[in-house]
Order: sequence, then C-alpha cells, then structure tokens
Amino acid sequence: MNIEKQILDDHQAKLIVDIDKEQMDAFKRRAARKLAERGKIPGFRPGKAPYNIVAMHFGEEAITEQALELLVDDIYPKVLEEAKVEPVAAGSLENVDNEGETPKLTFRVPLVPEVDLGDYHSVRMPYEWVAPGEEAVTAALENLRQRYASTETVEREVQVGDYVLVDVEGSYAKPREGDDDKSAGLSRKGFATIVREEERDGEWPYKGFNKELVGLKAGESKTVKYKYPADDEDESMRGEKVKFEVTVKIVRAMMLPDLDDDFAKQVGTDSLDALKEAMKKDVEANSQAEYDDKYFAELIEMIKAGATLKYHQHSVEHESEHVLDELRQRLSRQGMDMETYFKLRETTQEKFIEEEVTPVAKKRLERSLIMDELIRKENIQVDNAALDAEFGQTLTELQMQGVNLNEMRGGRKGQKQLAEAVAMESASRVLTRRALDMMKSIAMGEYKPFELPAESAEPALEAESPPEVEAPAAAESDEAKASE
Repeated sequence: MNIEKQILDDHQAKLIVDIDKEQMDAFKRRAARKLAERGKIPGFRPGKAPYNIVAMHFGEEAITEQALELLVDDIYPKVLEEAKVEPVAAGSLENVDNEGETPKLTFRVPLVPEVDLGDYHSVRMPYEWVAPGEEAVTAALENLRQRYASTETVEREVQVGDYVLVDVEGSYAKPREGDDDKSAGLSRKGFATIVREEERDGEWPYKGFNKELVGLKAGESKTVKYKYPADDEDESMRGEKVKFEVTVKIVRAMMLPDLDDDFAKQVGTDSLDALKEAMKKDVEANSQAEYDDKYFAELIEMIKAGATLKYHQHSVEHESEHVLDELRQRLSRQGMDMETYFKLRETTQEKFIEEEVTPVAKKRLERSLIMDELIRKENIQVDNAALDAEFGQTLTELQMQGVNLNEMRGGRKGQKQLAEAVAMESASRVLTRRALDMMKSIAMGEYKPFELPAESAEPALEAESPPEVEAPAAAESDEAKASE
C-alpha cells in the first residue's frame, strides 16, 4: 500500500492510496465468501462456493464493489496512522480509480486545527480599569428602590420617574429591501416603560425615547421622528429614518421606599450602611466585568493578529451547532421555539445561520483555539482547591436556577453524570480565568511562568477524567455563583 499525502488550502488532507495487488486479491476473496453467504448458489452450502463460481453467479463487478467496501473499512485507520494524519472528523472517500491493475483510492480528511501563537509575549496592552465613583453607586441604589416601588394611577402629564403604558406605531420613511411591512419591528401595543432621568443603552425603540413622553397625559398622542445614528448598536437600523405615533394609555406615579435601615432589611441586608457597601461591591464587580469583556476581546484580537490559525470548515460548523443549541435552550426557557423566533426576526434559518451564527461561531472557535494553545504552552493547570471552590459555586448556580439535584431523573447515576459534567465545566472555568490572567500579565509586561498555588495539592484532573464527586452532598453547601 503506497500513500501520497497532500495538505490542501482548506486544511484537509488529500490521501491517494495505491492498493497492492495481493491485498486487493485477498479482499476480493473475502468479498466472494460474503456474497456466497448472503445469496443461494445451487449445489453449494452458504459461503462454500469457489471463487470462480461466485464470480459467474454475481459477476466480477459485484465482487470488486463488495471488496472495496471491506477494504476501505479495514485500511482507513491504517492509512491515517501511516500518513500521520490527525482528523477532526470522519473523512470521505472522494474517488475510486479502477483504470489500473489495482484500484487507487482518494480520501479527503478534515484535519484538527493547528495554532501558532507567534511572538505573543511581545503583545502589550495596559489594563486601565477604574472603579466607578459614588454616582454609580447612588444610581444603583435608585434602581433598587424603583424595583421595590409601588405605583398609583395619576391624572396628570408624564413626569420623569413615572411608569407609563403606551402604544407605539412605527414606520420607516423608506421601506427597506425585502420588507413588505413598513412598520416591521417598530410597533408595540401596551408597551411599559419607566421615564428615567438618564438615557440607557438598550432602550427601545431608541436611546432617549422615553423623554419624548414627558408632558403627555393619558389619551394624548405625539408624532416622533428619529434617524438612527450611523454607529447604532443595531446594525440593521443604522442610518434609518423612522416615524413613531405614540399614544399614552396609562400614567402611574412611582412611590419609592425611603432609603433607610428598614428598606435595607427588606432587600436582605442588616443596615443601610451594609446595603451601600454591598451595592458598591456589586457596581464595581459589574463595571470590572464589563471592562474585562472588552479588554480581553481586544487583547485576543491583538494576539490573533500575530498568530497563525488553521482549521477546516467542519470546525466552524461544529461550533455553529453549539451556538444554535444554546439559543434553542434559551428560547425554550422563554417558552419559544426556533421557528417562532425566526418569524419574529423576519428571517429564515439558513439566512440566520449564515449572517449571525457562523460569524459568532468562527469568533468563538478562534478564541478557543488561542486560549487552548496558550494553556498548553504555559502549562496552566487546575488544582484541587480551585476545582472544589468552583464546583461548589457551579452547583449553587444550578440550585438558583431551580435545578433540584436530589430529584434528578436517573437517581444516583443521573446525579453522578451531573457531577462529572459540573466538574468538567468547573475545570474549564478555572483554566479560562488563569489563562486570561496570564494573558493580562504578559500584556502588562509582568509575565511570570505559571505555578500552582503553594498550598494546593497536585493537579486536579486530566480533561477526560473528572474526579469522583457526589452531586447531592456537594449541593448542600452554601457557596454562591453569579452567572456568558
């Protein structure tokens, strides 16, 4: 068996295999016996007819076809091993050339991704997060008060701080290509909103819209014209000119609770000072998390610019399946299916995958490849202490989401499977955090080789071998975890 290997531009191997005559003859004999076992040949017991009789009965072409099926199944693993090819997915038999004395088989095999991070130790990017000031904490406390506020209907015009119910009828100044409905996605009946002093990202239908309601009374209407900025967060709305007909249905004044010790106890803290301290920590944690998301996204892009990533399209498609599965699960928790979601988005599954899922999957894949290679090169590991802490956090998060670990289907077997899954997820989270910390230290010029904490035990686990843990017992702990 002679193998010619070609590595193609799309990161798959093309393997051209010349089959030896003796090897082919042996498989033809096996094929003849197999055909003789399945079919009845007069005068012979199943599988006992001579080769020439089987050939006369079924034909040489049928024997050769059967022989090739047996041959491919038998030699494919040997071909991969001999050619030193590591597949990321099952290969395919592209062609069978029977022009010669023996057949020539051509396989295409998608290869596992390859990553060269380049000189990533030279990447520099300052870490400049600054803790929010008192204004941010004050705003967070006000938001908390609004969540616990009561309301009452008032017969006056809308003021800042009011809770308002409105009907919004929107229309595009110029119908967009492919839209039959001039108001697609721009209209809502019974839309509830709070008229806040500050403008907020994500406000519908645009940032600052709520201020347009000030001065209106229940039953009054107003026409609002708006042009979305060229850099709007929603790419589909950038530059669009829109007209909104707004009708106020109900105006309700909000009565905020006093900011005192009683309110602090109502929300679960001992005193107002304790509440303020808790809110300060929460605001800082959220602010730093938001900064970190942007910081590391940019830092990974900088590393990627100097790296070389090679992967087959199959890897992107595999990641796309994960993206779709996650979306499907989120929609299910909201009582919605994918078909309804596509209708609301005015798109098709094919278009959605091409325009939204695939770009996200590609970005996630490349980030994952970079992170995995950095973990490998820097020998970053998980220790028992870190794994135990993360494991408890993850279990508590499941409990907060309503998962009753003691009532899982499958009894102890199901609980053990969950425990193993949580252990793997926990290890992944610890590795990711440590890789990001390493990345940050390099970018700040403060690199130190990774070392396990001195007080920790030996590395906790290999990726494919989670530790033995019992989910129900661990679930009784009080560790907490906040949830990508």
